[in-house]
Amino acid sequence: MPAFSLDPVQTAWCAELRSLAAERLRPLAERGEPGHVNRPLVAELGRLGLLKRLFTSGALDLCLMRESLAYSCTEAETALALQGLGTYLVHAHGTPAQRDHWLPRVTEGSAVAAFALSEPGAGSDAAALSLTAHPDGPSRWRLSGEKCWISNAPDADFHTVFARTTPGAGARGVTAFLVPADRPGLTGTGLDMLSPHPIGALSFDEVPVTADDVLGEVDRGFRVAMGTLNLFRPSVGAFAVGMAQAALDATLVHTAGRDAFGGKLRDLQTVSHQVAEMALRTEAARLMVYAAATAYDEGAPDVPRRAAMAKLLATETAQYVVDTAVQLHGARALRRGHLLEHLYREVRAPRIYEGASEIQRSIIAKELYAGLEAS
Repeated sequence: MPAFSLDPVQTAWCAELRSLAAERLRPLAERGEPGHVNRPLVAELGRLGLLKRLFTSGALDLCLMRESLAYSCTEAETALALQGLGTYLVHAHGTPAQRDHWLPRVTEGSAVAAFALSEPGAGSDAAALSLTAHPDGPSRWRLSGEKCWISNAPDADFHTVFARTTPGAGARGVTAFLVPADRPGLTGTGLDMLSPHPIGALSFDEVPVTADDVLGEVDRGFRVAMGTLNLFRPSVGAFAVGMAQAALDATLVHTAGRDAFGGKLRDLQTVSHQVAEMALRTEAARLMVYAAATAYDEGAPDVPRRAAMAKLLATETAQYVVDTAVQLHGARALRRGHLLEHLYREVRAPRIYEGASEIQRSIIAKELYAGLEAS
């Protein structure tokens, strides 16, 4: 299937998702408590079958879901994405017991997952993790340290936690653990963020884990973390594209109807050219996202580069498009409750999480030079 073209079934499905998000998910989102997991919203995503689809379809499907939901309800998009990010390692690398216990609950929307990688001193440099898993007998460890900027913390029912099992080994000495929220010694607090998503910090005070909690292999957790991000980075771009399209469509309506200087705002060439630029960049970002997702689904060797490019272009584009939309709307867009005021707060974080824009550029350059040396 060409990456640049959706078939009629996909196009219709995206339209249906936008409608579902506006009619069934947005009302639930509006009733949620800022900064906390909206469990009724998560449960509705489960009833609609969208959470199950996270694990039964490919990267392009994930991108279409995230783009479509983001267009109509960013809170629903984020709830879906956080469930996928927190649970994907269980799906891909969990033991049969781990999968049997958690996946049905996640897909029905009754259990909430968290992806716990970042730390106060290890954000962009994810290999510099200091959360320690020190031995506590054969195939047993105790987790000690802090995590920060963790999605769905502290409300999640379980956490995918990355901890250092071999000191001084860098990326090679990190292990992924599945840690239920009720483990003794695990506590958390919420963080008050620019956009009021459920984001928090976790504290690990000698939290017990065993070999039964390991996801994948001991000391190989960093690799599976990066593999998860290679899947989700293009879909972060899809989230950004959905927001950009919403901002663009709102701008088209506003500039076509707004009286200004004896005509409509769209009649001013400087305005119409800005709108054209917004549309051009949004479509270019969408195509790169679809291409990266298709490459992932086809098992292409250059997925890390494509994923980084897609996330970088799409998130930077969305920032530009939303900012320009605010400028063309004027003061009304800054009023609390306006769509663009909401998008302006939402659009900033994707340029940072799951690898900041600077990290994406480093990945792209590294992959380009590796290709040169291999040729």
